[in-house]
Amino acid sequence: MALPQHDTLVSYPDGAIGSTGTVVHVEPLVDGRSAVILDRTALHPVDTAWPDQPADRGELRLADRALPVVDAVMGGVHDGTLLLGRDLPVRTGTEGWVFVVAHVIEGEPPAEGEVVEVVVDAELRGALCAGHTACHLASLALDGALADAWTKDAPRDALGHPAFDQLAIVTSRIHEHGSIDTYRIGKSLRRKGFAPAALDALAAVEERANAALATWVAAGGAVRIERDDEAITARRTWVCALPEGEVRIPCGGTHVDDLAVFASLKVALERREVEGGLELVMTTTATMR
Repeated sequence: MALPQHDTLVSYPDGAIGSTGTVVHVEPLVDGRSAVILDRTALHPVDTAWPDQPADRGELRLADRALPVVDAVMGGVHDGTLLLGRDLPVRTGTEGWVFVVAHVIEGEPPAEGEVVEVVVDAELRGALCAGHTACHLASLALDGALADAWTKDAPRDALGHPAFDQLAIVTSRIHEHGSIDTYRIGKSLRRKGFAPAALDALAAVEERANAALATWVAAGGAVRIERDDEAITARRTWVCALPEGEVRIPCGGTHVDDLAVFASLKVALERREVEGGLELVMTTTATMR
């Protein structure tokens, strides 16, 4: 089969949980699995370069059967070769590549040219949307709670606070109705001006962050994703209305459409001694109305 020549068009940034697409390629995998690539899809794949949000669950519906999607990963075509998931060596949008969503299924795949309906698990999508929005808000709240911990001028976040989250983040993992973010406080961060002694009063930092989150949830605020076009490579921006003003963060994930859906957002902070410095782990929990 010919390899895809155009980026997959995606509708999940707009909140879509269903779509109709044409099969443009089927890639045989091991253990009887196949990667089905459509020209367009509503199903969110895990991003290889920054795998913070898990893939959606769902199914591909054909005229005579339904195929559960057991995984969804990013793929890239370059020099006549399709590379999938962890084998993809470049970031999405790298020049000279075509980027696609690969729907991994088991059993007999659909044929190239066949029209397929994509149906996304709406309950899981909603829970992950809540987790991802909560994660962004928690990062902003943590930055604000640590704003006085800097001895040098540092890059600023979307609210104008020193960007601790951006500068110290090691891993971020979205899950249903929450997230876990791990930060490294080592020599590099100290050279940038961060004073680790601020974490000696961790309960006070946590209290300040949770106070900000409570204020934002009480106020509510519209959330949207802005993008230039439908291609998966298009730059996407998370935009959220907060009492302090509209904030904007680059993001390729999915989100709730208003903070009013939350009953509460809370973070719990844990400090860990590690070789060469400290780790800070932030667990964020969203409670829905």
